[in-house]
Amino acid sequence: MTVNIGTTKIWDFGNGKEISIETGKLAKQADGSVVVRQGNTMILATVVSSPEAKEGVDFLPLSVDYQEKFASVGRIPGGFLKREARLSDYEILICRLVDRAARPLFPEDYHADVQVQLSLISSDENILPDALVGLAASAAITLSDIPFNGPMSECRVARIDGKLVINPYKDELERADLDFIVAGTEKDINMVEGESNEISEEDFIEAIRFAHDFIKKQCAAQLELCDAAFGGRKAPREYNHENNDEELKNKIHKECYDKVYAVAKSGGNKNERKEAFAAVLDEFLTQYSEEELESLNMGLVKKYYHEVEYHAMRDMILNDSQRLDGRKLDQVRPIWTEVDYLPAAHGSAVFTRGETQSLTSVTLGSKLDEQMLDSPMNTGYNKFILHYNFPAFSTGEVRPNRGPGRREIGHGNLAMRGLRKMLPGMEENPYTIRVVSDILESNGSSSMATVCAGSLALMDAGIKMRNAVSGIAMGLITSPDNSKYKILSDILGDEDHLGDMDFKVVGTKNGIVACQMDIKIDGLKWEMVEEALLQAKAGRLHILGEMNKTLDAPRPDYKPHAPRIQTLLVDTEFIGAIIGPGGKIIQGIQKDTGTNISIEEKDNKGYVEIAATNGEAMEKAVAIIKGIVSVPEVGEVYNGKVKSVVDFGAFVEILPGKEGLLHISEISWNRIEKMDGVLEVGEEIKVKLIEVDKKTGKYRLSRKVLLPRPEKPANGGPDSNNNDRRRNDRNDRNDRNDRRKDDQTAENKS
Repeated sequence: MTVNIGTTKIWDFGNGKEISIETGKLAKQADGSVVVRQGNTMILATVVSSPEAKEGVDFLPLSVDYQEKFASVGRIPGGFLKREARLSDYEILICRLVDRAARPLFPEDYHADVQVQLSLISSDENILPDALVGLAASAAITLSDIPFNGPMSECRVARIDGKLVINPYKDELERADLDFIVAGTEKDINMVEGESNEISEEDFIEAIRFAHDFIKKQCAAQLELCDAAFGGRKAPREYNHENNDEELKNKIHKECYDKVYAVAKSGGNKNERKEAFAAVLDEFLTQYSEEELESLNMGLVKKYYHEVEYHAMRDMILNDSQRLDGRKLDQVRPIWTEVDYLPAAHGSAVFTRGETQSLTSVTLGSKLDEQMLDSPMNTGYNKFILHYNFPAFSTGEVRPNRGPGRREIGHGNLAMRGLRKMLPGMEENPYTIRVVSDILESNGSSSMATVCAGSLALMDAGIKMRNAVSGIAMGLITSPDNSKYKILSDILGDEDHLGDMDFKVVGTKNGIVACQMDIKIDGLKWEMVEEALLQAKAGRLHILGEMNKTLDAPRPDYKPHAPRIQTLLVDTEFIGAIIGPGGKIIQGIQKDTGTNISIEEKDNKGYVEIAATNGEAMEKAVAIIKGIVSVPEVGEVYNGKVKSVVDFGAFVEILPGKEGLLHISEISWNRIEKMDGVLEVGEEIKVKLIEVDKKTGKYRLSRKVLLPRPEKPANGGPDSNNNDRRRNDRNDRNDRNDRRKDDQTAENKS
């Protein structure tokens, strides 16, 4: 790549946030490479495309990989290998942001392998890289000779303190009530993903328009960079990845179109349509002999027949306003739901909409079950986990189970974002929550079924959701010149595949909480988006109404077999006392009560979380910990336990970890000469706290003040009374002297 070393384009978009693109310095053997920088965050983007397409490939084999280098944040990776391993879910989600925005911009007839690699090589912890990767990828492709109908770019738009902001700093996002990643070209928006706090449809449109204005500037900057590097964009490479047969194409269209149109309009279910479409193709092939079939290019036959299906189904919707399954354009498929389906789970729900079904479970755990996040830009702990599974049998297929793919991770993340917004705060929900959605049937909108089933399952588990959540997937069919269009509610799998838009909207009765939009056409009109949003709102509210028929509010209590968790707020000075030397105290509490206890220090406060399987164990553990953090008060009576016996009295534990001296003179009103046989270690006695030494903080206890005082002899005369008084005074003086000596001994001992 013949480029002047260090060619750079720089521009500023407010608040001191300056972005630069540099090319010609790194990775010069790639077809295109750039370094995008903002502050100390640097992303290296490279693109390479194979010279030719592989034989038999009739699609674009595009792979996008984003990886964060631990060196970018000055850390050494954990684990045994001490090197970057497989991509994390967080990195995969960023890969998808780029893939979904860039893929529609490659020519449909370009089938050579394309690999885009994005590496975070330096990082500023307050600048989020996911807002820069789309710009970096597009700049690298635009600088190359790979055919690409770009440039495109991505940015983050957030509303902070009521004001829309482009690419806010990470710490600013804590105050945002709207957070979207938006991608598009100079003319159109083609991808949106994000979350919000029950915003209106009008607020959604305003945010997307605001982001698009900035995307236009980034696209223009990429073209200026091409001018600086090469004097303009490179001419795209020549290629021929499709060998077409126009005669065969016209023949298939002529003989199959009307039959396919009739099948599309029949309103059958998924399997019936599949069989009927296959029968049309089989009938077409019967006109050929075995010898002719062997010489026929079956790859082209299938391709042209698929094009007939594509056009016939789209024309049927545009011309007749009828859906593949016979529904009206804004009609949602029949819904049935059930909760508490799994008796052993802490919460469960089945949500079925048409031929799409999700079985979702909720498991409640303690702080010890939190998910640990360990990547360069994403560290800490996660208390809400959602896993989405899409087994092959859900679509009647056979394929090996290799674990979750990128699609499953992306769908699960969207559902997680929508449900997370409606979870109660830590005070009402101390649990770590895992939601698992298993898709048992699929014919479109399985991620939205996960949202609906997840909301029901969480409420079935007793989680005090702020509002119930539902989701709907919207579709779009347009004519070639965009003069006609139809918005479809609750799209089928075929309508997603053959349509121009997949717009998933998640929300409550009050507004939108999450969205994911992918658009496959040029010339998207804003009125289309506005109409889709309003139609989505009506569908979303209809689905909520159906869900409410089964369960319209969270259960008043958790399931009997669910763990019980209680969080105590304590002063940080008591954390050490709860843990004890070497963890002795906390381990002893867990062993004695059968509970799990975890402690976290946050915002100069101590959070003690207690997880128990029954109420009795919880009460016992709470009482012990409250005892540890309690401050003994003079005049209070305690049930104490004798911890040790000495010559001058006994040390009695009045609260966990807090002992006081019960002097021999305070045990009884009768004078005790020796401690032999008076008290035993482990004996429980009632004592009263009579004094806290101001200098040492030692506790002085008394037992005798809780006992009846002996009455004076009834027949004693004046002399005997005087003698008794003198004897008692002498005993009191002796006791005080003894106490002073014994207190010093006790202090030296302690």
